[in-house]
Amino acid sequence: MAATSVPGPIAPFDDADIDAEELDGADDGGSGELYEHFRFTVDKGQQLLRIDKYLVTRLEKSSRNRIQQAADAGCIIVNGKPVKSNYRVKPLDDIRIVMDRPRYELEIIPEDIPLDIVYEDDALLVVNKPAGLVVHPGHGNYSGTLVNALAWHFRDNPDYDVSDPRLGLVHRIDKDTSGLLVVAKTPDAKTHLGKQFFNKTTKREYNALVWGVPSPSVGRIEGNIGRNPKDRLQMAVLPPDDPTGKHAVTHYEVLEDFIHVALVKCVLETGRTHQIRVHMRHIGHPLFSDARYGGDVILRGERNGSYQKFIGNCFELCPRQALHARTLGFVHPDTGEEMFFTAPIPADMTALIEKWRAYTKNSGK
Repeated sequence: MAATSVPGPIAPFDDADIDAEELDGADDGGSGELYEHFRFTVDKGQQLLRIDKYLVTRLEKSSRNRIQQAADAGCIIVNGKPVKSNYRVKPLDDIRIVMDRPRYELEIIPEDIPLDIVYEDDALLVVNKPAGLVVHPGHGNYSGTLVNALAWHFRDNPDYDVSDPRLGLVHRIDKDTSGLLVVAKTPDAKTHLGKQFFNKTTKREYNALVWGVPSPSVGRIEGNIGRNPKDRLQMAVLPPDDPTGKHAVTHYEVLEDFIHVALVKCVLETGRTHQIRVHMRHIGHPLFSDARYGGDVILRGERNGSYQKFIGNCFELCPRQALHARTLGFVHPDTGEEMFFTAPIPADMTALIEKWRAYTKNSGK
């Protein structure tokens, strides 16, 4: 179950929780979603007691120190608001513990899945994820995920426990989105990197092919994002007064105009689930080949037979949303050095873009 977005995407507990209602298992590149792992309702007769003392008797394998760290990270929520470890629980308080990832229901089995490692040192790893690879294990995807691949990569590292939420992926991207992700190899690194994502100091740039040509060519999209009340598998821009919506801002720039579609650059100011996909659809420009948000049908251009065949060939070239997390920048948690990485657009999207370039040239427009 996705919980309220709160500061600090780090929760230092050993175990995980109830099932998360994942969509594709990820978001468009941030730490905007936190997931409820534990929930307690305080008894009517409960005396006032510090919450760290209260929880240490209810959470197996969790020390008071780790509970205090979780509180400092904003991952202990009481009656809808994050609290510190000195908060005194009261009768009927609703206590939730949230983490930055859904529960791993089963043991994570290391799997020899190739990883495109862009950079690695003692504190972190940057990986270029291919489209089609699920990030976290979850409903229907208990193997073959990026986490399984990381378990294999770190199989000889005694300090890396793939099930430890203090380590691992700091942010997520959708299954069918390609591009860069950063993985923390130490608790300090994850805390430091998590704060950068929360404070919006990271640099994240995406390339996308969208239906139509956005006007103006440079713009800012702001709209609160939450689950679509008419379709639980979708997210949507919700009315400003809807309490379930989360603040979201995307900046875009048209890089190339292909008459009926456009190559755009998207820069995330926030990181909500499916943010780019939802925001571009909201302004009338769904991502090309994005089945979930209506981009897998002809939305621009004449419906003659030759054009329909052309579009069908395009869908075959790139049978997933045309979205790539191209750049990622952050400050190294140990050295303080500014790091910046770029992953080239993958072959399927490159072939799609080249096909549209040729179409535009042949159209003489």
